[in-house]
Amino acid sequence: MKIFSKKIERLSKLLNIVIALVLCFFLISLSGRVMRDMEDWGDKPRTSQFLNDTLIANSRAAMVALDEERALALDNKQRTEKAMDLAEANYNNAKSSYENWLKARTVIGSPTEDQAVLSRAEQLDEYHKTAQAWAKKLSGITTEIETLQKRRNAFQDKINKETKRAKDEQTEAYRAYDLKVFLGRLLIILPILLLGIYFIIKFRNHKYWPLFLGYVLFSFYSFFVGLIPYLPHYGGYVRYTVGIVLSVLLGGYGINKIRAFVAKRKEELKASTEERAKKVVSEIAEKALNEHACPSCGKDFLVKQWDKGTGKAVADFCRYCGMELFKKCKRCETENFAHLPYCSGCGDRITDEEETQ
Repeated sequence: MKIFSKKIERLSKLLNIVIALVLCFFLISLSGRVMRDMEDWGDKPRTSQFLNDTLIANSRAAMVALDEERALALDNKQRTEKAMDLAEANYNNAKSSYENWLKARTVIGSPTEDQAVLSRAEQLDEYHKTAQAWAKKLSGITTEIETLQKRRNAFQDKINKETKRAKDEQTEAYRAYDLKVFLGRLLIILPILLLGIYFIIKFRNHKYWPLFLGYVLFSFYSFFVGLIPYLPHYGGYVRYTVGIVLSVLLGGYGINKIRAFVAKRKEELKASTEERAKKVVSEIAEKALNEHACPSCGKDFLVKQWDKGTGKAVADFCRYCGMELFKKCKRCETENFAHLPYCSGCGDRITDEEETQ
């Protein structure tokens, strides 16, 4: 029966843990959905909201017109380059022919023959002038293209500056939006955390504590872990500050509780062993026996090898507080733990009923 009771106790603890974890899981899932949906509660700031649409439209229209002019100029430049190449080729051919002609003939100095030389030279100059004219025109077209490109770049710079200004304004607006959403989430999560702390303080011994524990685990997870993906850059300060405050408050609460418990135990040990024995319940007595500890002060009652005494393996009375630990049954004289209700030899009651309540 004792083994069965221990199994039931272990199963009960395991079941309580499972209940707490299952409830915690569903609460975390629900809160995560709520946190994600909060992003849709308001429109996020967009760059387009802060752009000067008129300036952008006019600049782009001017850029389109300049691109068309530049395309025509490039086409004209291409034709001019071809014409200039042809003129230079004609000049080079004529010059080569003229030089060959001069070498091939003998100048006799007659006016007729001098006039032929001058004519060929004038014709060569005309070819050269034509090539120079096309080169000059090409230079003008190139300058025009560069001017058009500079004007286009100026409009592009206007668009870039306007876009940067709009993005800067969007960043400022997004910070305000981010703060608004963060405060909304914090207003939801912070009360959940405070309620979890309240449950720890008030309902630790409640019969439905596994349910309260599930909520407590959820509240701490939601604040210190679940809120992390939604924290702005300054959100960590809030989380760590709250963590410090809770550590101080809960730490102080725990220290005070421990001190109060120690003081209470000291006061209890001042009472007579009979009075203390009356306050030992069966559950405490069974646990004390399993851990071979005094149910009053918690000290070990096993007799060590270096202890001098009657040679028994256990002490009949606690050597630290004087509490009676073992006594014989009045009916069968079987030695029993003094704080369990019934004799292990005959089943007769060995403690008074009011002592085991």
